[in-house]
Amino acid sequence: MGFARKQNEFLSEIGLSTSNLGCFVNGSWKGSGPVVSTVNPANNQKIAEVREASIQDYEEGMQACNEAAKIWMQVPAPKRGDIVRQIGDALRTKLQQLGRLVSLEMGKILPEGIGEVQEIIDMCDFAVGLSRQLNGSVIPSERPNHMMLEIWNPLGIVGVITAFNFPCAVLGWNACIALVCGNCVVWKGAPTTPLVTIAMTKLVAGVLEKNNLPGAIFTSFCGGAEIGEAIAKDRRIPLVSFTGSSTVGLKVQQTVNARFGKCLLELSGNNAIIVMDDADIQLAVRSVLFAAVGTAGQRCTTCRRLLLHESIYQRVLDRLLGVYKQVKIGNPLEKGTLLGPLHTSSSRKNFEKGIEIIKSQGGKILTGGGLIESEGNFVEPTIVEISPNADVVKEELFAPVLYVMKFKTLNEAIEINNSVPQGLSSSIFTRKPEVIFKWIGPLGSDCGIVNVNIPTNGAEIGGAFGGEKATGGGREAGSDSWKQYMRRSTCTINYGNELPLAQGINFG
Repeated sequence: MGFARKQNEFLSEIGLSTSNLGCFVNGSWKGSGPVVSTVNPANNQKIAEVREASIQDYEEGMQACNEAAKIWMQVPAPKRGDIVRQIGDALRTKLQQLGRLVSLEMGKILPEGIGEVQEIIDMCDFAVGLSRQLNGSVIPSERPNHMMLEIWNPLGIVGVITAFNFPCAVLGWNACIALVCGNCVVWKGAPTTPLVTIAMTKLVAGVLEKNNLPGAIFTSFCGGAEIGEAIAKDRRIPLVSFTGSSTVGLKVQQTVNARFGKCLLELSGNNAIIVMDDADIQLAVRSVLFAAVGTAGQRCTTCRRLLLHESIYQRVLDRLLGVYKQVKIGNPLEKGTLLGPLHTSSSRKNFEKGIEIIKSQGGKILTGGGLIESEGNFVEPTIVEISPNADVVKEELFAPVLYVMKFKTLNEAIEINNSVPQGLSSSIFTRKPEVIFKWIGPLGSDCGIVNVNIPTNGAEIGGAFGGEKATGGGREAGSDSWKQYMRRSTCTINYGNELPLAQGINFG
């Protein structure tokens, strides 16, 4: 049975059909949970059906994964890197189809959908090199005929719970690194993007099968909170990476910590761009447009607060209002579209509710603020003039709503930037070295991502990605993030015949 709409026929090229099993367990596809429909947010019409995982499916998958971990961790790291290289190559052959699927099911515009898949390919390349650089160290010992070493070993299994806004890229940040570090991966994708979860898993599964490796090395589940809770509670999973809201992330952290597991949290953002009086205004306006409107305001790094120096406030605002009027809103798969739909009809209702709260707290709508009548979940890109002290400004409204406010001094701007509970991304536009170095220094931004003359979003994979405070403190992707996916051991070896004790202790 083919797909109802001709434009969806490409889905068969990545192993999808109108009815799909949503669990990859012990190298086989199955599912004994409820059947759900996945919909296109641009028109709210059904794309396909998926049978989700049950707790029984989960337990079967975890038992197999636990056994596979004993095999995978003994494969030499460069050989594990070669498997990840092959995953990257497989992704390259299906880049366009997977990018189109992300756009269709999540709702982001096609260039962003393709870019998301490319990000995983980039992570695969990064991880291949990393597989030959999981270096330990030699530490001088104070004792004669002793050697101290620091070595890194796999954790075993890494649980990855991802969100709808980046339905496969966040998997890539975690899985590519976890796999080369010698860990098996258990993935629960977002409940509203199950086709992305299935298509990605099929590619990975194909590489494992081709190399005669256990399929359980990569285990995945489509499902809801029940599966997520099972991962958080499971003592067989030493590390759980969770991406989502701060509210749910806190619950996950408490559950994992209660069993002395480790958490890697990527939670809410409430990101600000500061435009100083010496800024390149054209560069700033282009950056703000991408940061505030891209992905329909549903990135964790979306710019939600725009801080303008009082001397250029009106000039920047007028230009920004002008470019907002030119934003093409529509089908995310059509060329030229800049703003697609919100992901769900509930998101659309939250936008509507948020606008009412903004107005009740003194916010002045300068443009947008309304729903767009259509079959899909479209809303108008919105700019609001509001006080930085309004309660609503401290919260994350996951929609294309930009709060604009004035400041007089750099210190005031930094104080406003740091005044929210979240601490993910931030950026300043200036040409003054003294401003730049204060901004990135100890008295500057308190965020995990601190940019200069670029947007708050669109991070490269080479740096560690993550934030502070209510953003969770986790770091994924590049730099030395890999250390979170391994167990550090300090080893002291006595190769002599005496037993000298540290600190010169004489014990008998």
